[in-house]
Amino acid sequence: MAEVTFTRTEVQDIGRRIRQIFVGSLGNLVEWYDFYAYTAFALYFAKAFFPSHDPVVQQLNAATLFAAGFIVRPVGGWLFGLLADRYGRKLSLTVSVVMMCLGSLIITASPTYTQIGVWAPALLALARVIEGLSLGGEYGASATYLSEVAGSKRRGFYSSFQYVTLIGGQLAAIIVLLLLQSVFLTHQQLVDWGWRIPFMLGAVLAICAAVVMRRDLHETEAFEIARKGGKTGQTGRHAGILRSLARYPREIILVVGLTAGGTASFYTFTTYMQTFVKQTVGLSDRVTTYVIFASLVFASILQPIYGAISDRIGRKPVLIWFGVMGTLCTVPILTVLSHTQSAWVAFLLICGAWLFTAGYTSINAVVKAELFPTEVRTTGVALPYAVTVSIFGGTAPMIALWFKTQGHESGFYYYLAGVVFISLLVYVFMRDTKRRSTMGEDAA
Repeated sequence: MAEVTFTRTEVQDIGRRIRQIFVGSLGNLVEWYDFYAYTAFALYFAKAFFPSHDPVVQQLNAATLFAAGFIVRPVGGWLFGLLADRYGRKLSLTVSVVMMCLGSLIITASPTYTQIGVWAPALLALARVIEGLSLGGEYGASATYLSEVAGSKRRGFYSSFQYVTLIGGQLAAIIVLLLLQSVFLTHQQLVDWGWRIPFMLGAVLAICAAVVMRRDLHETEAFEIARKGGKTGQTGRHAGILRSLARYPREIILVVGLTAGGTASFYTFTTYMQTFVKQTVGLSDRVTTYVIFASLVFASILQPIYGAISDRIGRKPVLIWFGVMGTLCTVPILTVLSHTQSAWVAFLLICGAWLFTAGYTSINAVVKAELFPTEVRTTGVALPYAVTVSIFGGTAPMIALWFKTQGHESGFYYYLAGVVFISLLVYVFMRDTKRRSTMGEDAA
């Protein structure tokens, strides 16, 4: 077997890219911790904002506000895309983290329904809108940044760490939940006031992340080259970002099509799964948290594996794997999961779902980034993606709970499989962006 050796320059280059990716992903991790803390602790704070004798109705109200955070994501995608494509990826990423901090602080200090009536859910909605704007901008800027600093040969592998840190943020929220559940607080204390702790912690982490990013995050070479060439200024002053983006209708449609099934599947097996396992499967709060935590650890491990595979065989086969398996396996997995009473079976079934869902999550960011030129790349990734996530991703928990309240919970399983099938059709007919990328060697 031939020995693989690296020159000193290659080692330094790899180290530089790893540092850039770590710092560039830091904001992504913190923002997703803040955003997912809402779902992780909804079982405890829903009663404080939505009084009702029916816990399903309380969760439906909380899920509706969760979806509301996604409605404004297209606005965030446009605003922060404009910021990133005109003034740089670094500024866009840093500002979005600061906005997430503000949303968490509002939730931390919000009075309950018994204290101020309908103004309580109104304040919660305001916080979710601010966080939705922040997250709408974070995705596009983060996807673009990681793709541009990765280099062409390992772009799939390095950019997959966007979802490693995204899932890492969710894991961090669950760790906080486990510690509060098992070590520090009783169930009643969590219901009364303990649910505020994770949001306060998230605000502190966001401030720390913003300081680190401002100090250590470096602008990408691709953006600097475009800025020196006058492309970013020309796009910002004359044509306008949206008008420039309109020159790529095929790419915009592709982003919408390849995102729909993947985002619906992702939010089902992350955000909604905790509620599903608790209320449908019937596991206890603590066991539910363990199951979701373990499945997310498994999911995070899969991301770089699938990303590396896409660097070898291309993006398209990995996406088709997700589309085919998601179409065929979603209904059986959710059906069996709804009837099991075993935590181990529940864990294995969710992991089975991740075996195909990771085919989308690991590479979706780099596929979108490879579709657009540098001067509109962030907006091209963020805006159509945010619109699609608002329609199919953020609404997934709400749609699932609506089916449940109507007594036809299995209807959601077929809905999800159908949306994945629509994306499969896009995967089959799209080009492989690894072999025909607009990025070329701009990050090499």
